[in-house]
Amino acid sequence: MNPRIETPAAPGGISRAASAGPDAFALASARLNAQRPVRDARLKQILTVVQSNLFRLAQTQLADYLARHPNDADAINLRARVAARLEQRGEAVALLARCLDIAPGFAAARYHLAYLLCQQNEFEAALKQVDTLLAQDGRNPLFRQMKADILEHLGDSEQVLAICEQLASENPGRAESWIRLGHALRGLGLQDRSVAAYRQAIECRPSNGQAYWSLANMKTVRFDDADVDAMQAQLERRDIGADDRITLQFSLGKAHEDAGRYEQAFMQYDQANAAMRKRISYDAATLTDGVAANKALFTPAFVQARRGWGCPAPDPIFILGRPRSGSTLVEQILASHSAIEATAELPYVTALAARLNGLLPGRPAYGSDYLKPLASMDAAALAELGEEVLRRARLHRRLDRPFFIDKKPANFAHVGLIHLMLPNAKIIDVRRHPAGCCWSMFRTYSSKGRLRLDELGRFYRDYVALMAHFDSVLPGRVHRVIYEDLVRDPEAETRKLLDYLGLPFEPACLRFHETGRAILTPSSEQVRQPINSRAVEHWKHFEPWLGPLVDSLGSVMATYPAVPDDLR
Repeated sequence: MNPRIETPAAPGGISRAASAGPDAFALASARLNAQRPVRDARLKQILTVVQSNLFRLAQTQLADYLARHPNDADAINLRARVAARLEQRGEAVALLARCLDIAPGFAAARYHLAYLLCQQNEFEAALKQVDTLLAQDGRNPLFRQMKADILEHLGDSEQVLAICEQLASENPGRAESWIRLGHALRGLGLQDRSVAAYRQAIECRPSNGQAYWSLANMKTVRFDDADVDAMQAQLERRDIGADDRITLQFSLGKAHEDAGRYEQAFMQYDQANAAMRKRISYDAATLTDGVAANKALFTPAFVQARRGWGCPAPDPIFILGRPRSGSTLVEQILASHSAIEATAELPYVTALAARLNGLLPGRPAYGSDYLKPLASMDAAALAELGEEVLRRARLHRRLDRPFFIDKKPANFAHVGLIHLMLPNAKIIDVRRHPAGCCWSMFRTYSSKGRLRLDELGRFYRDYVALMAHFDSVLPGRVHRVIYEDLVRDPEAETRKLLDYLGLPFEPACLRFHETGRAILTPSSEQVRQPINSRAVEHWKHFEPWLGPLVDSLGSVMATYPAVPDDLR
């Protein structure tokens, strides 16, 4: 058997662990890796070094090898894989493009190129590579799943559903295909079918925590006693994986919460979060320092000197803030207006900040390094940044409406950047009671990891401080929606929103729950129902265990919704 490097999972799709069984995906992966077995003895030795995770050594050895064999497609492909593992993705993409110039039929290299392009938010280019693969092997499940994942980024939910239906039908014993189908159905509001798909995934693999969490995260689904017993039985096993254990704990916490067993619910959430926290590297000072850097740079004089710079297009509406604050509700209200299209949580502003920071796309860009090059840019450079964001967003705009929404909460850290490059864009900050917001994040599973309660509180304080600064130096630039006010008087708050946007009131905005569109955020079920106030005070059931959160929030919680003096 020839040694090999594992073919990457499709972005957002099938994991390596999920493909381990003798199913169609595993067979397709094996065929892909066996297509071009490494035959050169020296290259085999280098491959062994790679498989030992000695990537720097392998990189040096490959450079020497390619100096003697510059057109060896297998060596170029291997070097690209090593570059990707070293997070040198730009170099990896260039190497794979060169590899395919030499060997256009090298399917594994093309598949990996599509994967990396998707990671870099180059969705159109990634789709082109996948379509080339499908033209050669139209039934390959890996290629079809990757296409579905890319199309999901682009908002083509109908095509995504069609592909996922086919893959689940062809692989009825594969839990991951049913979960993926459930997600596609849920995004389109087909709740009953989505629940059935998740239940089928549990039938395929009873320890599948992701399937249970997908049900729990629908909010409108309630687990019964049989579900609780089943989850508890799985948690008592010693052979389940860490990911399944964590998602089962979140799911069991939701079951206890729905039944009013709040202490038991908190225990499950707390244990799951503790396990997730170990997986991430996080320094709370990064955002605190970033807030200070924003305050130092964005002075009234700095802003005034750049008045009128940037791209003048008025198309974007940025909805930002903290997750679980009601931003999906505001998005759905505005998407019900005839002049506004909702797209998604677009990655382009944060990716731009990361690029200026010298980081990879997808990495947190809450720090201040990118502000240094930003400060030195002239009007033309800032206009080019704005035009780039608009150009990339155009892929997601399907309705030919004059305005579109980018609903990415993390954009709050980049209000200054948005203002400079898109001075006529609208910015809406959706804010919810700090304890309610932070608790909702703590109790919601995220594959990216979770912060501790005290860290969530400090993060929220920094967010409030940053937004307060921009309220001071750019008065009226940001429109704030207080979630509790919106729930209490939706018409008044909706009219204020539309006045800020310069648009006439339309009654359809108050019937937002009737608006049909794909929604991929955790609030998809709630915003398909009329507004209710159930979530406003729900956090108080857990107040006895939220001391670290309350202490870290401090004055922000005491003065909400006003901004405390110590953060002005």
